[in-house]
Amino acid sequence: MGAKVVLASHNQGKLRELREILRGQIDGLDVDTEVVDAAAVNAPDVVEDGVTFAENSLKKAHAVAQATGLIAIADDSGLAVDVLGGAPGIFSARWAGRHGDDAANLNLLLNQLADIADEHRGARFCCAASLATPAGDEAVEYGELPGTLLHAPAGDGGFGYDPILAPTELTGDDAGKSCAQIPAEMKNSISHRARAFTALIPHLRAALTE
Repeated sequence: MGAKVVLASHNQGKLRELREILRGQIDGLDVDTEVVDAAAVNAPDVVEDGVTFAENSLKKAHAVAQATGLIAIADDSGLAVDVLGGAPGIFSARWAGRHGDDAANLNLLLNQLADIADEHRGARFCCAASLATPAGDEAVEYGELPGTLLHAPAGDGGFGYDPILAPTELTGDDAGKSCAQIPAEMKNSISHRARAFTALIPHLRAALTE
């Protein structure tokens, strides 16, 4: 008998990326598992009013688990810029004032950092991935992808701030490329979400087999 797990998100870019990240991980579970998105099960779009990535991630997972009676997995993620003391952080999706306006958020950040030299443009993508069960059990794991901010967007892949973060761990011909310039499969193998959700899989396996 199979199990159903719901991704607690209505963000299509994020859902597409998470499905790719989870595909191989889910196939390796001991239980036949179907992953559905929040819209498919009429789950609520949860207000993210926590003050940390973990708070927001857990709030979404618990709300969707309670609303659907299914195990829910969620994430909250964003960009932390060193010279800004970790901002935009939890405000990444609404940095320019309107939630989800990727172009406005990205352009505002670039304008704010216009005079910052390359050696001070360190930043990292951060992700808190969480799991909640209808019974109230929970788990949260973290992942980061460190990088350097470019001076202008590059590439047309990914979403959000992907066009301006160049991961520091890329080497050879890929060194200096943004997350929007590298192949999706490469990004999904090193991203902050990939690292957080990979760490979350043992918790999901335990929840499915209880």
